[in-house]
Amino acid sequence: MASFKPLHDRVLVRRVQSEEKTKGGLIIPDSAKEKPAEGEVIAVGEGARKDSGELIAPSVKPGDRILFGKWSGTEVTLDGEEMLIMKESDILGIVETTGSAAKAA
Repeated sequence: MASFKPLHDRVLVRRVQSEEKTKGGLIIPDSAKEKPAEGEVIAVGEGARKDSGELIAPSVKPGDRILFGKWSGTEVTLDGEEMLIMKESDILGIVETTGSAAKAA
């Protein structure tokens, strides 16, 4: 992939493909699928700036799995792959898969 560095508080995200079956085992046809609101952070800008000029470091980093709103971001194609560029404020949260999900079950 070509090198791409988002500016300011923007984040480059690759959508994560959703499961093709429901928990009950039903297969979902392509026409009924919604685009997933989960993705992987690929690149992150240096962060936003306060009025004083002080840099506010981003809360996400490349490799993080995130959730974002259905209509968040701008779709772009980089090296033939569809990606999203969005502001960090459009990100709803980071999906943590280590231990916390197992403890909740």
